Amino acid sequence: MPETSSLPSVLAGPILRRLETTRLTFWLAVRAPADVKLELLPQGGDPQTYELSQKQAEVNLISAGTHLHYLLIDLPLHQPLPQDVWVNYRLSLRMEDDEQAGWQDHTVWAPDLCYENQELPGFLLSSKVSSLLHGSCRKPHHESGDGLVAADQFLAKHIATNGGTKIDQEKWPAALVMSGDQIYSDDVAGPMLRAIHTLIEKLGITEEQLVGLESKVPEKATDLYKHSDTYYRREKFLPSLEKNRKLWMVLFGGVEKPIFTADHAHNHLITLAEFLAMYLLVWSPAVWDLVDTGVPHGLTAEETELYESEQKILKEFVAGLSQVRRLFAHLPVAMIFDDHDVTDDWNLNRDWEETAYGHPFSRRIIGNALCAYMLNQGWGNRPEAFSGGTLEAMTQAVTVPGTNSYDEFLDHLFGFENWDYHWELDPPLLVLDTRTRRWRSERAGYLPSGLLDWEAVTDLQRSLRGKDAVLLVSAAPIFGVKLIETLQKLLTFMGKPLMVDAEYWMAHPGTADGILNVFRHRKTPDRFTILSGDVHYSFVYDVELRGHSRGPDIWQICSSGIKNEFPAKLLDKLDHLNRWLYAPRSPLNWLTRRRGMKVIPRKPVGTHHGRRLLNASGIGLVEFDEHGGPDQISQLLPDGRQVVFVRREEEARWD
Repeated sequence: MPETSSLPSVLAGPILRRLETTRLTFWLAVRAPADVKLELLPQGGDPQTYELSQKQAEVNLISAGTHLHYLLIDLPLHQPLPQDVWVNYRLSLRMEDDEQAGWQDHTVWAPDLCYENQELPGFLLSSKVSSLLHGSCRKPHHESGDGLVAADQFLAKHIATNGGTKIDQEKWPAALVMSGDQIYSDDVAGPMLRAIHTLIEKLGITEEQLVGLESKVPEKATDLYKHSDTYYRREKFLPSLEKNRKLWMVLFGGVEKPIFTADHAHNHLITLAEFLAMYLLVWSPAVWDLVDTGVPHGLTAEETELYESEQKILKEFVAGLSQVRRLFAHLPVAMIFDDHDVTDDWNLNRDWEETAYGHPFSRRIIGNALCAYMLNQGWGNRPEAFSGGTLEAMTQAVTVPGTNSYDEFLDHLFGFENWDYHWELDPPLLVLDTRTRRWRSERAGYLPSGLLDWEAVTDLQRSLRGKDAVLLVSAAPIFGVKLIETLQKLLTFMGKPLMVDAEYWMAHPGTADGILNVFRHRKTPDRFTILSGDVHYSFVYDVELRGHSRGPDIWQICSSGIKNEFPAKLLDKLDHLNRWLYAPRSPLNWLTRRRGMKVIPRKPVGTHHGRRLLNASGIGLVEFDEHGGPDQISQLLPDGRQVVFVRREEEARWD
C-alpha cells in the first residue's frame, strides 16, 4: 500500500447534488477523514462560512477502506441564498492524516476545477428552469466521444469573467439530469477492470468474503482478482450451463442477443470494491495516476488484441475526465439507475427475479451494485429518504462486506422503495424508479414486468396535483419507436424477452393503462416534458392524447447515449422501416392503433432524408418557454455541433 503522501487528497468530486436556497448537498471521495470548510460568496450578497467537523451531523463520513472515505455533506444554511444570482464557493478540507497542512482548497487538490479566468467554482439557483441538460448510457470504452465533455464545453461558452463571473442565465442549465447507466457494471473493458483491481489495492478497499456463494468462486476477493479467469472469462465462475441455465442467462445471456445490445458480461463486476472503484474511475481524473493498465498475464492472443484496442479508447476517455469533474462542480446533478448500473435486464420479469435473487452469487452481485449506487448516486438525490437508519446501516455494512450483517443490509436495500424523488424546480422535476417498483405479470413469468406497479402509478398521480407543468424522468421512453416495440413484442410472444431488452411502457397492459390514465386525469398538468434514455439513440416525439376533452401537451425527449451508440447500419434500416411501415396513411399503422394518441415526430436537422432517430453520442439540451414547455430541443455533440430537432407536423400519425 502506498504512502499517504502519494495519494491525492480528493479522489473524486466535489459533485453538486440537490441544491436549494436553504440547503446544499455535496458529494466527495477522499483519501482520509477530513473536516470541511465551505465559503459561499453570492454576487452582491452577504458571504456565509461553515466549518464542519467530520463528526457533525451535516457531514456523513463513510469509510470503505484504508484510503477510501466518502463525505456526504447535507448542509442547512443559516440564511437563504438568493435565486438567479451566481454563487461562488470555496470548498476546503483539513485532512486527518495531514493536519499540519491546514485548510486546503481546490487550488491544491483540483487546480483545473474552474473555468478559464475564474478563481472559484460556482453555481446558480434558478427561480425558473430556462434550460437543462440530460442524457444516459455512458460506456467508457465505446469508441464515440463523451457527451459529458460536450456538456462542459457548453458551460464554458456561457461563462465569462469581467471583473467577476458573468453567465448567460437564459442558457445556463438549471440541472444536469442523468437518467441511467452512469456505469456499465456488466460491460467492463479489460483495461478498466485491471485499473479497478490496482486501485482497490492502492486504496486498501476492504476485503470482501465470498465464501458460500458458488463453488467455483474463490473464498476471498483478492483471490478472485488474481484468478486466471478474472479477465474476459468471468462466466466460468457461474454453475455449468447444464446445471443452471437460467442463472447463466440472467448474468451472461446478453452475449446471445443478436439485435439490440452489444456483446458483454465477460468482465462483469462482482465485488463491492470493484463497483466502488469503477465509480471513481469514470468520474475523476485524480485516481488514474495510481493505476496500472498493463496487459495482465494469461490472456489469449485474441484477448490481448481486444485488450489493447480497448486501452486506446480508454486513453481518450481519461483525457476528458478533468472536464467531467469541472462540469459536476458547477451544476446540480440528478441521477437515477437503469439496468447497466446493476446488471443487464435487471428485474426484467418474474422469472428473472426468481432466478437472480434465489441464488447467493447473483444476489450478492446485485446487492453490491445497489449498495454502490446508494453511496455514489442515490443518497444525493434525496438525502432525507436514507435517514432513520438506512445510511447508518450502510456506514457499518461497507466495513464488513461479505458477512452476515452485510447480507442483512442488502436484504433491506432489496425492499427499499424510496429511490424515486422530487426536486422543487419550476417546473418541478419528478424522477421515477422504473426498476424496483415493477408490476410483475401474473399470466406468465417470462412476460415483461410493467415498469411501474399500481401503487407507484397512484403515488405519481398524487404528486402531480396542482402543477401546471412538470419535468418527468423515465429511464425508458414512455412513448417509443413503434417498429422496435413491435419486434420486442414479437420476440416476447416467442418466449425470448431477454434477446431484445423487452422493457417498454406499453408491454404491460396494467402499466400502460395506468400511465395513460395519469396523462388523461382531469387534474393532471397541462405540460409534460418526459426525459428518457436507455435505447442508445436519440429522438423527440410530440404527443397529443385525445378523448372526451383535449389532453395535456406531451414532449417525449430521449437522449441516449452520453457515450454509446446503436449499431449504425441496423438503426438505419429500423428507422426507415418504421417510417415506411407506420406512415400516417399506412394500413399497418391504422390496423395497429392502440391508445388514441397523435404522435408528431421531430427530425434531427442535418441527418439524411427519412431519418427521425439520431445515432450520435452527446448530451441533450432542452430550452424552455415561459410556460414550462420546450422551446427548442437539441443534442450537443462532442465535436462541437448542435443538432436541433424540428417538428414535422405533416408526418403526424394516430396510434
